[in-house]
Amino acid sequence: MDLTLNIWRQKNRTDAGGFVRYRLEGVSTHASFLEMLDLLNERLTEKGEDPVAFEHDCREGICGSCGMMIDGFPHGPQRGITACQLHMRSFSNGAEVRIEPWRARAFPVVKDLVVDRGAFDRIVQAGGFVSVNTGSAPEANNLPVAKDASEKALDAAACIGCGACVAACPNASAMLFTSAKVGHLALLPQGQSERWRRVLDMVGRMDEEGFGSCTNHGACQSACPKEISVDFISRLNRDFRRALLWGADPD
Repeated sequence: MDLTLNIWRQKNRTDAGGFVRYRLEGVSTHASFLEMLDLLNERLTEKGEDPVAFEHDCREGICGSCGMMIDGFPHGPQRGITACQLHMRSFSNGAEVRIEPWRARAFPVVKDLVVDRGAFDRIVQAGGFVSVNTGSAPEANNLPVAKDASEKALDAAACIGCGACVAACPNASAMLFTSAKVGHLALLPQGQSERWRRVLDMVGRMDEEGFGSCTNHGACQSACPKEISVDFISRLNRDFRRALLWGADPD
């Protein structure tokens, strides 16, 4: 198949950047979207041109690093997948495809399609550690966890930190990401010791990083490749209000 690609090119954080048009022929319909970009870069390199910078690692929908806007959708128009899981059979022959980086003040462009998502790392770091007793390993069944709580915790822990929720939100809010990271520990008994301090610190850090406010658009849930529910935002808001009211150590 043949494609016309409109790709955002930007040399560094201070460069104005702009879209560059490429014609790419002979793309296999079995190729993934990233393999298509690999092919483009091979041909650009053969011509002595600068290849398109994009981030990737596992290429299995696990690491979350491949985030990019494809035709106006985070990770592309198909729901529940990352960009590396998108295949070229989803596009028609002769299609014109627009590819650009995440657009958020908290995610500055490093080069081309690569953005700095270090803000997410700093939010997680603000959550601190989970306290455990020292000594020998405890009996596995000493801390029973309700089935509903364990399943919800695993749903939240599925977040891969790709940033699609921020890119999809008209306010560039990181509430879905933050609520998932807060929520999976808040649902488990092991996360109770620092529960209230954790939510205050992580929400505070999120605001410091320059993310926008959540206004319940729901675009984050639609864009999330792991389909994490906005219910976790409600949980975070309840914990945050309680922590504000009673303090970080209400007991």
